[in-house]
Amino acid sequence: MGIIVETVSWDDPVGVRLRLEQQAEISERYGADTEPGPKPSETDVDLFLLARDAETAVAVGCGGMRRLDEETFEARRVYVTPVWRGRQIGEVLLRALEEAAVAKGAVRMRLETGTAQPESQRLYERCGYHRIDRFGYYADSPQSVCFERILVVSAA
Repeated sequence: MGIIVETVSWDDPVGVRLRLEQQAEISERYGADTEPGPKPSETDVDLFLLARDAETAVAVGCGGMRRLDEETFEARRVYVTPVWRGRQIGEVLLRALEEAAVAKGAVRMRLETGTAQPESQRLYERCGYHRIDRFGYYADSPQSVCFERILVVSAA
């Protein structure tokens, strides 16, 4: 099984469909849309990726990132369709986002998931992320669980 990761625009129809699927799943888990702060948009997402099955070109996942500061990006809308989970596609997407973040000068990646998403938490921990205090829009959200991974060790 091969996965191809490609950069697409935020308004790419397949990306829009995957984000809507993700939001429906999240709303079902939490009983409502509980996302704190503004939703990611074309104006604040620096990069959006689709993951496709190399053999069929079927879109199987997505992920984006937005800049938090000069050295930090936040992974957003990382999602793998349910039938494709368990095949390391989430890891492939995270690594592609990290590589892009480093190319843009980042030294760390942060992200937020929720208390009702234990499989996401396990993915992030397997990928070397560690829990941190809730940050930004998530600081006062009891359902938020935040993570960070240092991408580049400073030479200083």
